[in-house]
Amino acid sequence: MGVAAVQAGGTDRSELDLVIVTGISGGGRSTVARALENVGYYVIDNLPESLVGQAAELAAAGGEEVRRTAMVLDVRSRAFMTDLVGVIEDLRKGGFKPHLVFVDADDDIIIRRFEKVRRAHPLQGDGMLADGIAAERRILEPARGSADTLFDTTHLNENQLRSRVEEAFLAPSTPGLQFTCMSFGFKYGIPRDADYVADVRFLPNPYWVPTLREHTGTDQDVADYVLGQDGAEEFVAAYASLLLGTTQGFEREGKRYMTIAIGCTGGKHRSVAIAESLAKRLNAAGFPANTHHRDRGNE
Repeated sequence: MGVAAVQAGGTDRSELDLVIVTGISGGGRSTVARALENVGYYVIDNLPESLVGQAAELAAAGGEEVRRTAMVLDVRSRAFMTDLVGVIEDLRKGGFKPHLVFVDADDDIIIRRFEKVRRAHPLQGDGMLADGIAAERRILEPARGSADTLFDTTHLNENQLRSRVEEAFLAPSTPGLQFTCMSFGFKYGIPRDADYVADVRFLPNPYWVPTLREHTGTDQDVADYVLGQDGAEEFVAAYASLLLGTTQGFEREGKRYMTIAIGCTGGKHRSVAIAESLAKRLNAAGFPANTHHRDRGNE
């Protein structure tokens, strides 16, 4: 049964909430799957690419109980065809609107996770663990580049990842784009799962104010200091306007979740305060927005 087959009854294909999850082994796919189950998805794990179309057809025919369906794919399956991008395109041609989620992490973190559970990488063979990771990255690179949502779990523990997924895929009370405004420190690296990155190091650093140094951007005194600087409020207003100007187009293209990364030197003061202010503006404009402060506790 192909993707283009006509179904009688069931859910309209374009209305099927279809999520496809893949990514690097050790990146957190199982945690993503459990989080999706927590927010009401019917999850099919370890599904070969060759069966994605059939599973989508069955979900569309299944009615309301499986209207929210997630499929988890990985290279452990012998039937993994390494053409997930083509499969996604076939689904779209067939009237579906799949949302591709990719889970990733830095190689050293992946290696540490594999060593912790004392198991080999599925593509390692007789080589080293790093060889298996490199081979999997080559196979999955096209899918990573086509992902609608990327979760970089390098700096996330299991509970943090679960929370991020649940926030992104919890059925909203009103449909539309959802935002996460993430603060970070440039000295710890730019978040790889960011859709937009902004640099607020043009603002004076509260670190050099002794009474503010040990506080963070979520403390009112720090927030008042940061937002009271010349250009701060104007930056937030202009950036919010830019983001709101893209929402209609992104919604039309099926995007549902955007990560806006705001960076300063250490991710403790300026970026935190600006991310909080930006989220408030987006919420006031009618778009759900939460905050995540990646590096706030690193200093």
